[in-house]
Amino acid sequence: MAESTPNRTTRFWDDFKAFAFSDNLIKVAVAFMLGAAGAALIKSLVDSFITPLIAALFGQSDFSNLTFTINGSVFTYGSFINALIAFVLIALVLFIVVKVIVRVMGEKAEKRSCDHCLEDVSIAATRCPHCTGDLTPETA
Repeated sequence: MAESTPNRTTRFWDDFKAFAFSDNLIKVAVAFMLGAAGAALIKSLVDSFITPLIAALFGQSDFSNLTFTINGSVFTYGSFINALIAFVLIALVLFIVVKVIVRVMGEKAEKRSCDHCLEDVSIAATRCPHCTGDLTPETA
């Protein structure tokens, strides 16, 4: 029984290393960090430029100072407005990024490699535009 414990421990650490250092997990971690940095950048943009511009139109110097009080509790609805604007901008940026990725991936899916030169060609092509080799068209 004592010999199976190191094997289980070794197997556990091997599985953990395979998980922790897998390409997909690293890609997700990098994407998360870039997303957090992008969110901070957009929040700064909203706090520094967009909110003061909108607030100037309504006669306020800054939304973050807008509050109201009920029974001694202070509600900072100006901070909420800043967060809402930042959320809408982040959602807009993510929407645009996803649309571009879907468009690029969709175009990639409609192509295949030429049998002769390995360049990307349309799946319906009968002749490669790069090497002029004959191709059998594929159906989508």
